[in-house]
Amino acid sequence: MEFLTGVKEKETIGIRAILDGDLVGKTVKMEGAVHNIRDMGEFAFVILRRADGLVQCVCEEGKTAFDVKNLKEEAAVVVTGTVATEERAPHGFELRLSEIRVLSEPAEGLPIAINKWKLNTSLETKLALRPITLRNVRERAKFRIQEGLVRGFREFLSSQGFTEIHTPKIVSRGAEGGANVFKLNYFNKKAELGQSPQFYKQMMVGVFDRVFETAPVFRAEKHNTTRHLNEYTSLDFEMGYIESFEDVMAMETGFLIYTMELLGREYQTELKILGVEVPHIEKIPQVRFDVAKELVSEKYGRKIRNPFDLEPEEEGLIGRYFKEEYGSDFVFVTHYPSKKRPFYAMDDPADPRFTLSFDLLYKGLEITTGGQRIHDYAMILDKMEKRNMDPADISDYLMIFRYGMPPHGGLGIGLERLTMRLLDEQNVRETTLFPRDVTRLNP
Repeated sequence: MEFLTGVKEKETIGIRAILDGDLVGKTVKMEGAVHNIRDMGEFAFVILRRADGLVQCVCEEGKTAFDVKNLKEEAAVVVTGTVATEERAPHGFELRLSEIRVLSEPAEGLPIAINKWKLNTSLETKLALRPITLRNVRERAKFRIQEGLVRGFREFLSSQGFTEIHTPKIVSRGAEGGANVFKLNYFNKKAELGQSPQFYKQMMVGVFDRVFETAPVFRAEKHNTTRHLNEYTSLDFEMGYIESFEDVMAMETGFLIYTMELLGREYQTELKILGVEVPHIEKIPQVRFDVAKELVSEKYGRKIRNPFDLEPEEEGLIGRYFKEEYGSDFVFVTHYPSKKRPFYAMDDPADPRFTLSFDLLYKGLEITTGGQRIHDYAMILDKMEKRNMDPADISDYLMIFRYGMPPHGGLGIGLERLTMRLLDEQNVRETTLFPRDVTRLNP
């Protein structure tokens, strides 16, 4: 009888093993995809693409037991070679090959040259060929950075006593209400795809005090803009026993400080590939919603047209104002009007026309919405009545308040928007693995 005892040790090694070890002059094995072939006649350069980067390999006539003319780009191979120092090669070394073993070959040539430094093609083409174009070094670097953002979110919140949860995405009623929902027939019952984990994460505050989730949310909005998606990843957290909604903003600030330091420390390769410098964050300014509108109106001569919401142009000007005046790419805009916030948002006791809520703008784009929630049963019923809402529709949610809830608040961060702003991309689809919008359902 044979037994498995854990991860099987491989014969092949990665880039880090070569960089960390004393392997110059030693023979090693490495696996990867053939990213590029440059046949120079008596020798050829074969560039391997691995998850951890590109590796330059040298094939020489009489020294490599393989005819490079029989090698195809995108073939999966295992190579054997001697490690040699080469400052001009990626990572400062190359492999001088003695053997190439082909594991698999493509059935046909690539429809687009993904081994170029930049994909000089349209966004539409990149998305139509997404499984292939993501193999481009720059394209995939975006999503390594995005992985770092999620990693930072998890690590920081775990260090702050948060418990990770996983809530349902098929729900009987959306947290935000309204018509912008994807409706489902759930075994002859009416159901929807969740717009937000809001109700469930509030429920779980009554269980774990502090919870977070990283998961998709769905909005059936017929927007076709550079900032909207119909499915995106939301980084959500909810925390109990808060003294004010500023506790929530402070927690997000801590997450951003931690995560930007993590990216600068452990994602240097991808940042360098993309030419991105992570922002240095020590503190983030905050400004009231109504004050922000007045500030940009006065400085930039823009008339206030909608007193109850921020238009995209206004968000951009607010971002510009705080960059010019305070050198900050981030700004919290607080106290949004009550009529523009969901029923569960806590109204400001000093002026019930406004809420104890906020948005975080990053380079003039909203990436976060959050705030303090109503935790008193009578208070939430009163607000629902004023909005002509039927408590019977969300009785499961209201149960938590009937049986007691602490003061609490939380937020949701749009992962793709955060990545877009960090990388200075102009379209959120550039930082979405497989975008879902009003026109795209494939691949």
